[in-house]
Amino acid sequence: MAWLHTWSGLVVGWVLFAIFVTGTASYYRTDISRWMQPELTETATDPVAAATRAGAYLGRVMPDALGWSVKLPTAEDPAVEVFWWKDQDGPYHRALLDPATGERSKARDTKGGDFLYRFHFELSLPPLWGRWIVSVCAMILLVSLISGVVTHRRIFADFFTFRRDRSAQRGWLDAHNVVGVLALPFHLMIVYTGLVTLAPMLMPWGVQAAYRHDGLRYYTEAGLMPQMRAPAGRPGTLLPLGEIVSRAIAAAGETPETLWVTMPGDAAATVTAIFEEAPGLAHLHPQIAYAGDTGTEYARTGHVGAATRTGAVMIGLHEAHFAAAPLRLLFFLCGTMGAATVASGLVLWTVARAPKGASPAGLGLRLVRILNLGTITGLPTGLAAYFLANRLLPVDLADRADWEVRGFFAAWALAAVASALYPPARAWPVALGVAAVAVLAIPVTDILTVGQARFLGFDAAMLVLGVLLALGARIAARRPRTLRAPGTSIPRTAEA
Repeated sequence: MAWLHTWSGLVVGWVLFAIFVTGTASYYRTDISRWMQPELTETATDPVAAATRAGAYLGRVMPDALGWSVKLPTAEDPAVEVFWWKDQDGPYHRALLDPATGERSKARDTKGGDFLYRFHFELSLPPLWGRWIVSVCAMILLVSLISGVVTHRRIFADFFTFRRDRSAQRGWLDAHNVVGVLALPFHLMIVYTGLVTLAPMLMPWGVQAAYRHDGLRYYTEAGLMPQMRAPAGRPGTLLPLGEIVSRAIAAAGETPETLWVTMPGDAAATVTAIFEEAPGLAHLHPQIAYAGDTGTEYARTGHVGAATRTGAVMIGLHEAHFAAAPLRLLFFLCGTMGAATVASGLVLWTVARAPKGASPAGLGLRLVRILNLGTITGLPTGLAAYFLANRLLPVDLADRADWEVRGFFAAWALAAVASALYPPARAWPVALGVAAVAVLAIPVTDILTVGQARFLGFDAAMLVLGVLLALGARIAARRPRTLRAPGTSIPRTAEA
């Protein structure tokens, strides 16, 4: 079990660190997106008129699309986000519309917090590949967590012990134990529920055996979506989407969150009004389906069975949409401890295998050290570059959102390569120092370029993170203490 815990944590640790960091940041996905689009301010909007204008825009750009998606405006998020696609496998086109005019918004183009959210389960790879890689890593992490509990017989006693001054290895082990045990229930929950979220992809055989090639019928009978109309095969006229929104508000007593239009140019087009999740843990969006040509309601989601609700609760726990501000902060702190657990475990692996005296490090140890540096210090530098690019790139730059993402990966790669070229004794303080400077530059740049008081909370969070990275750089820069074992003259260094 000790062998299993050590090596299962190592082989996917670098990917897990990136998953934990970006997933933890996703708890504030909306706040990040709001910061990255400062031109959007909280204003009262008319969802009915906005839906009509969005439908007219989509009808001009792709009337023969397979599907449209319209995210309706709210007071907190006043822009209208639309997607359209001609094939189920993409490409998917996106635009941000001004709800007052129905034309493209003049707000800066950015992927905002959605990029971090999707990265944490797709790794910016083709969706199927990314999700499979993340699933394999999550399964290995679940094995690592369980084997760690089995291996650690003194898990609760060691939680109250921190022996930083005894040796580097003992200090890192205690730090790993503390952050790992303190948030252990969260770690087990978040990994297991993440796997449940991807279960239809990981274990599709039950649905395939029961429904053959009609997977949509499974989701309909499970109560996850209303029945769609079969295509008529002839052109039709779509009712203005604002009329559908008016009928949905009258039927449900609330404004839909999203409209989903299937085959908008067909005579049997379907418009589905998707509402916000009901209060509670279950991740279930009530939905009402309307005939696109007449606006007649013909289906809606109803009661779901115990199995469907159990799965929905698992997804709800993972995404934490139900969490109010205090609980969301607790989830964020637990996610941060998850990243710290992975990072301290990776460093502990190198400390425990550091050669004694002047013995040279082996190739495997040097490779792990380089990967540790490139991931643990390079990722914060890349994230800082992502936020800085949002403020520094020209607002009207073509493919601006893609350039922000390129800046993220370029800065991460550059920081990783540069840290690998430094001598081991200087690499950690320099790499952490660079990350600290980059993060501390975010609030300064925001104040100089935008300077809006509503972003002070985000800027303060970046300031705290930058100070923590600077503190880490200072600790790493301390000269390694040389300890002598009784009766020997072989030095043991604290170098990581």
